[in-house]
Amino acid sequence: MPVHFVYVLECSDGTFYTGYTTDVERRVREHDDGEGAKYTRGRTPVELIHTEEFDSKSAAMSREYELKQLSRRQKEQLIFEESEP
Repeated sequence: MPVHFVYVLECSDGTFYTGYTTDVERRVREHDDGEGAKYTRGRTPVELIHTEEFDSKSAAMSREYELKQLSRRQKEQLIFEESEP
């Protein structure tokens, strides 16, 4: 049974991109190769800064939507809290 992920990238221009995948490494590579989302093309290289794992696609897609609704400040807070020891 595949695992589903929501991820946040930081693009070379400092903006964030949030997406869904079943293979994070492959998807980041696709973004860096210009084969990912239209948004990330021309904003490479990208850096993976956040991932969340889910058991179902629907749960991951719901979370992706939630993250996309957050302001930049809220996303930064989420990422900062995750990186604290």
